[in-house]
Amino acid sequence: MTSQPASRTASSVARQPVTLGTDGLTAADVLSVARHGAPVDLDPAAREEVARVRAHVDALAAPGHAPVYGVSTGFGALADTAIEPVMRGALQRSLIRSHAAGAGPEVETEVVRALMLLRARTLASGRTGVRPVVLENMLALLNAHITPIVHEYGSLGCSGDLAPLSHCALVLMGEGRARDRDGTERPVRELLTEAGIEPVELAEKEGLALINGTDGMLGMLLMAIADLDDLVRLADVTCSLTVQGLRGRDGVFRPELHAPLRPHPGQEASAANILALLEGSPIIADVASEGSRVQDAYSLRCAPQVAGGVRDTIDHARTVADRELAASIDNPVVLEDGTVTSNGNFHGAPVAYVLDFLAVVAADLASIAERRTDRMLDKARSHGLPPFLADDPGVDSGFMIAQYTQAALVSEMKRLAMPASVDSIPSSAMQEDHVSMGWHAARKLRTSVENLRRVFAIELLTAARAVDLRAPLQPSTACAAVIGVLRENVEGPGPDRFLAPDIAAAEEGLRDGSLLAAAEGVVGPLA
Repeated sequence: MTSQPASRTASSVARQPVTLGTDGLTAADVLSVARHGAPVDLDPAAREEVARVRAHVDALAAPGHAPVYGVSTGFGALADTAIEPVMRGALQRSLIRSHAAGAGPEVETEVVRALMLLRARTLASGRTGVRPVVLENMLALLNAHITPIVHEYGSLGCSGDLAPLSHCALVLMGEGRARDRDGTERPVRELLTEAGIEPVELAEKEGLALINGTDGMLGMLLMAIADLDDLVRLADVTCSLTVQGLRGRDGVFRPELHAPLRPHPGQEASAANILALLEGSPIIADVASEGSRVQDAYSLRCAPQVAGGVRDTIDHARTVADRELAASIDNPVVLEDGTVTSNGNFHGAPVAYVLDFLAVVAADLASIAERRTDRMLDKARSHGLPPFLADDPGVDSGFMIAQYTQAALVSEMKRLAMPASVDSIPSSAMQEDHVSMGWHAARKLRTSVENLRRVFAIELLTAARAVDLRAPLQPSTACAAVIGVLRENVEGPGPDRFLAPDIAAAEEGLRDGSLLAAAEGVVGPLA
């Protein structure tokens, strides 16, 4: 699974330094560091606060003080076991080594970078009690582009993303596995020495502080939101092409049918986008003059309701993500009055729910796009187009199997829409008896986002071909611009040819932002 940045952000954020302070980060900061390799600076005020809180933790760890969870005791089911001062460093090291128990494929570099940055964000809040050197070395890893190897499986989304974060913490200790900026795996000690980073000897509380967070699932949520922000606009672009390819009507997208009657903001935005993209279309004008049909199919007529609902769900997910970005998640946590206390803020439920919500709406957005594609290929429903848009039906199969591929993608997305957050497998001798599975919700959402882009790529190819076959009638100016950019890499109608490269080229045009930019170059920014 891979996810790449959309071009609308790449040029503006790449390499601009991000300053980490006690007040946290923005979503744009996380994307800049995770996806574009921006360096991170530590605000001196944050370092001072981290040092102040650490002095308090050192006092709590002093001999003779009452036991404090995570400072002078064991963890999880062993929380009532006191640990002698001489063994506390070994306790922290053992915690990280034992918890770095991931398995399966490696996760993507951008996910690991987001994971580390977001954990550093909480360390910088001063609520975790670590020494400044721990935070500084975490940022040094990011700035040196040393990427710990983190595996697909190991997090239950509760008590933090334990295994993924432990694999990162292990590298801070000079152990484990990591890759350099070129993606080559090299010995960890060699990478640290090259970057001038001394391995950290963990002290009391620091092992827990490095792994008790929702950072992996939050990072993947932020990246999914950024991708879906663009994809939901592209849904309106491909839909507007399909409306013209199927000789549909634009009347259902009029503003008076949306906000005044059903005031969902996403629906209003989608309808306005599609209407703008269809403006001035000779195909639409010809349909209106013909006046032979009263209604279009739901997959056209109800597109704003579906894409609008997706927009509103994304906005809800953004609200949750912003709240989580403002959180300081650790267990135990150091309160402002100096109290060190256990809590349940590491539970990933709020993030897991919206990750699952997004997988549901992505699957439905893909489903309606696939239905529009199928309609263009069916001579009984396409209003004059050749079967499967074939050049020579019978000899040529046209886009028949491209729709099969699209259907397979949608089918997988429907399976991935099954919520992970409704599952729970108890762990740690029933101490951790309800977990969120938020990491798994995030992992499957990444696959759904990639599949959604591929579904749109196939609708785009099909709709562009259908529009071309309507010649001499022309599409709207905005849609003609989109087809023009597509045709730089994908030929127009003709005999059957190797379709996989065309699908890949269309997918890349959706990924790199060039096709969206073509549409917005005519109608302005889409909502």
